[in-house]
Amino acid sequence: MKLNQAFLDKMTALLGEEKIRLESELTALGGEVVLYPETGGNSDDDNAAEITEYADEISLTDRLKLELRDTLKALEALTKGTYGRCKYCGKDIDIKRLEARPTSSSCVECKKSLTQEL
Repeated sequence: MKLNQAFLDKMTALLGEEKIRLESELTALGGEVVLYPETGGNSDDDNAAEITEYADEISLTDRLKLELRDTLKALEALTKGTYGRCKYCGKDIDIKRLEARPTSSSCVECKKSLTQEL
């Protein structure tokens, strides 16, 4: 199944907006560097709160970086003309899957076998 140009244009716009959003969120979090939060307190409770906040920010930053990586890969695939094809089996990815997750690079069958779902 060949994806029509209107669908490809829609995905390009959506992924472009997502790229801008992710870059903005990463910049707001300090970009590549997440600074250790300092509350000024020295109690065990203050230290625990600082560590928890720092760990939460690292997790969020890592998640945003992964999402940005996937978004950039999808935009590259659109440019190359390979968007919508499974990177494992080469078959077309269902349009409904692409609409639900525009950064999908694998079909449902391959994803299930990779994650060992039955």
